[in-house]
Amino acid sequence: MTTTSTEEQWDAIVVGGGLGSLTCAAYLAAAGRRVLVLEQHDWAGGNSHVFRRRRAYEFDVGVHYLGDCGPDGVIPAILSGLGAGDRVRFRELDRDCFDEVRVPGLTLDVPADWNAYLTRLQRALPEDAEGLRTFTGICRAVGGEQRWALLTDATLPQIAAGTENVRAWGRRPLAELFDHCGLSTRARTVLAAQSPNYGMGPDVATVATHATVTDHYLRGAYVPEGGGQVLAATLVEVLEAHGGELRTRSRVASIDVTDRTATGVRLTDGTSFTAPLVISGADYRRTVLDLVGEEHFSPRIVRATREATMGLPFATLYVALDRPPARRSEANLWWYDHEDIGDLYRGLHAGEQPDDVRFLFVSFASLKEPGARHLAPPGHANFQLMTMCPPGYRHWGVERGPAEGGRYRREPAYLAEKQRFTEAVLRAGERALGPFREHITHLELATPLTQERYTLSTGGSPFGLATWGATGARPDTATGVGGLHVVGQSTRYGSGITGVMVSGIACASRILGRRLLTAAHTGAVFGDRDRLPARAADWDPLAVSRGAARRDARGLAKVD
Repeated sequence: MTTTSTEEQWDAIVVGGGLGSLTCAAYLAAAGRRVLVLEQHDWAGGNSHVFRRRRAYEFDVGVHYLGDCGPDGVIPAILSGLGAGDRVRFRELDRDCFDEVRVPGLTLDVPADWNAYLTRLQRALPEDAEGLRTFTGICRAVGGEQRWALLTDATLPQIAAGTENVRAWGRRPLAELFDHCGLSTRARTVLAAQSPNYGMGPDVATVATHATVTDHYLRGAYVPEGGGQVLAATLVEVLEAHGGELRTRSRVASIDVTDRTATGVRLTDGTSFTAPLVISGADYRRTVLDLVGEEHFSPRIVRATREATMGLPFATLYVALDRPPARRSEANLWWYDHEDIGDLYRGLHAGEQPDDVRFLFVSFASLKEPGARHLAPPGHANFQLMTMCPPGYRHWGVERGPAEGGRYRREPAYLAEKQRFTEAVLRAGERALGPFREHITHLELATPLTQERYTLSTGGSPFGLATWGATGARPDTATGVGGLHVVGQSTRYGSGITGVMVSGIACASRILGRRLLTAAHTGAVFGDRDRLPARAADWDPLAVSRGAARRDARGLAKVD
């Protein structure tokens, strides 16, 4: 039975409620377009989601830290351009050490400064001093040029002339730059230690990807006060204040295309909506092959999408303790029990899920925002232990992922592997941090299947495409199908919170014919601040992220 919503007129329909989708939708709404956002989950936010447990703890799924959020930063500019710049506060982490890299026999405190970063690298790895100078010089230049090109109002010929390092190195594999610099295996591991930020090893990641992410954080590392959900809620407020609408629990089954032009969408319950513009923030592979259908795309796009690989998935162990952590530093910990990161990635791509976890990323949420009541009760700790996993489902005892209807949550093989892997992560966590399990008050493992269940991402990867056609290639927001655009972590703007938000404003710029980010970065405001709602003392970003129609619906977890 098909139901068509004939009474509703929309200028644009946005599939998915991640930050790329919400950013694009907010800018289109601020420009006077009537925008409908459809999100399959209970609330919008994508990888900026939070969840709550025991009325005592709130855990961030993906916002562990953000780069470049100072007064001149990219995310603050995007929010300010909507008139919402003062609605999200960013707390800067310790500039002397926001990341701690630890490999056997070596610890590197990563500072928010390129010069200091090089000095510490050379002190830790004196035998690689000259190669490190060359490496950081190229990465600093590539990262700086990429950011300049993103924000400038220069012409394309001027941009090409001003990005010579990007043209020389940007699309080459990171491993090739390591070779060029003659770096040791140990140095390569230290330099690529933060590569799980983009889910690819040095043989796959490009110099542009690594340089952009590194430069991003060396401009300062931050956390949004109140948690990652604040970002999504703020964008929802802008959307709704300017006449748009968010509908949650609304899963899109197909995007309708006629004569190579998008005409609307159809939900899984049969309801259909029409609009001359459709923006998909859904998983790129699913958008092309499932929601739209490959017959509507060029053979080049179809081939690249079918042959594409994804960034590696993560498993995350969420931990709460009834005491503060023994650690006092708020810095993230990148812990490795070996010094060959290439070997780690080769093992993962070979399908190895080892008995002992060899890598952890540890994020100390309750140290990054001291005293935040939503994170943990006074005197308690809240932190996450994260590690990469091999692609595929068989390691978890299932054949199909939840996006395809696969059942897993109560399957005995899945539960057994989940229990085994939880213990493996715990053992590694205690090796990295010292004993803590006797103080655990909450312990919960999210696997790649959990990620896929909530975001419908291919293989449960939070990073989108790793390879798509030629080395370094990624889709732009235009698709070749009239009226159809894409945003999100698989676009050429990169994965991560900043990358997807930039994809959203870039997509809106293409549609509206204006360089919105350039203008916003120089102070232009496109949204109407006076329309934005006041926030009460009990303002809840989770409730806001449900959309106005479901804001007061039952079942929303609280933190007392």
